Amino acid sequence: MARENPAEKALGLLRSRLCDPNFAFKALSHADDSNYSKLKFLVSSSITEACNNSILLLGPRGSGKIAVLELVLSDLLQEYPDMISVIRLSGLLHSSDNCAFKEIARQLCMEHQLVFSRMASFDDNSQFMIAMLRECGLAHKTIIFVLDEFDLFALGKQKLLYSLLDAMQSVTSQAVVIGVSCRLDADMLLDKRVRSRFSHRKLLFLPPANDDIQRLLEHILSLPTDSSFPPDYAVAFNAKLQNILADERFKEIISTYLNFDSTVKHLLRYLFRAVSYMDLESGMLSLENFKAALSNIQRHPKLECIKDCSILELYILVCMKRLEVKEQNSYNFNSVMKEYKSIHDSVKTSDYFARNVCLRAFEHLLQRELIGYTDNRGQNHSVEFSPVKLLVSFHELHQGLKSYGSCPAILQQLMDRQK
Repeated sequence: MARENPAEKALGLLRSRLCDPNFAFKALSHADDSNYSKLKFLVSSSITEACNNSILLLGPRGSGKIAVLELVLSDLLQEYPDMISVIRLSGLLHSSDNCAFKEIARQLCMEHQLVFSRMASFDDNSQFMIAMLRECGLAHKTIIFVLDEFDLFALGKQKLLYSLLDAMQSVTSQAVVIGVSCRLDADMLLDKRVRSRFSHRKLLFLPPANDDIQRLLEHILSLPTDSSFPPDYAVAFNAKLQNILADERFKEIISTYLNFDSTVKHLLRYLFRAVSYMDLESGMLSLENFKAALSNIQRHPKLECIKDCSILELYILVCMKRLEVKEQNSYNFNSVMKEYKSIHDSVKTSDYFARNVCLRAFEHLLQRELIGYTDNRGQNHSVEFSPVKLLVSFHELHQGLKSYGSCPAILQQLMDRQK
């Protein structure tokens, strides 16, 4: 059998890491003030001190709430293998109280090797859950309830949440309820009777800081030097990676992407695409890999439309942007033509077209939705007098002009002056 190419092996390793969120978040879990440390302390203290607790993990989708929770649970299951039972529910599947109690009963029966009855009623399953909480508490075993999409459980009469939190008020029960939600006001959705039994402990998951991003990139993309990789290759690969991470152009690329989406989940998706561009002949990552991934993942329909515009249409777009910079909030075709004429008079360009040609170009921009009417009434009036607005941002227009092969230099200069 032919020996595997180190570059292919490195590519496979990096891809497997990027597909495992738990591996990625290990890099962010060592600090004492990390959500991992806080959550582990809260849950482990509840286990060792035999007390009840309830916690909410809040943050946008993709911020790592579930990944950090899974890391904590896997560590606790190793530390306290005979003292924990984990029950998992999802608001997308079990928001109905009857369905939720039945699922809890099923998982408890499976965990403790009991016979589960599909025909059990709502009251039977509710009483069974309370009895199991009492029995587990007497046996010094903690039941951890993970409620994903917690806000969906707050819909309706909230019987599940009330029964669960009310049962935890007993000194004989021993349980921890961990709610996960992307709604920051999830606890405010609770009824008064439920809220009074809730511990009001919340952990907020925010986008990672720059130092965390740097540590995350090094953790994921570095090759282990004490593994089956040739030592010289691993050292050279890591040295090349450090040079890329220190490059200001790379930092600008990462900053551009994070402005687009700052969640760790989507950052991992972007890195997976960048790693896939790695040259297998050299076996090294390069700055071009990350540039190509950024241009591929950020598709801008407006930019593509600008690339297909005529020179006259570009003039009209730049004129409209200049009017906006001058704080002329309401303008129409006639205002744009005055601005167009002022540019021609000041620069004496050869790109000057008749008014009827400009009107057709203006109508074409309306059809392509690069510009639009400020209100619906404009569609019923003459195009020349209807108020219009620009539907592309300054950044999109500036990038579109830079990528336009035969863009007049004066348009680039005019846009640069507006920065």
